Amino acid sequence: MGRKYHIKKGDTVYVITGESRGQQGRVLDLITKDGKAIVEGVNMVSRHTKPSAKHTQGGIIKKEAPVNVSNLMLVDPSTGKPTRTGRRFDENNKLVRYSKKTGEEIK
Repeated sequence: MGRKYHIKKGDTVYVITGESRGQQGRVLDLITKDGKAIVEGVNMVSRHTKPSAKHTQGGIIKKEAPVNVSNLMLVDPSTGKPTRTGRRFDENNKLVRYSKKTGEEIK
């Protein structure tokens, strides 16, 4: 089993460092063995591709490259600003993530 991360697939995240600093996007995929995430519209790279069934034209295609998870912060859904996260047990004894800024639960 891989390690636990502060972000999940589908979360909105903020890039805190690197070339894409300041950008926000939704996590499309989490690569747990490498500690990286693919974020929508962030860290775009150009790939030269041959024509195939998927891309009949071929040519240069822009796509997202993985970003290290340590360079991402979760965006608090209630405030829309980046926040650190913690884990605690709720009233049903289930482990949930919460925002360290507001103290609210993150779904």
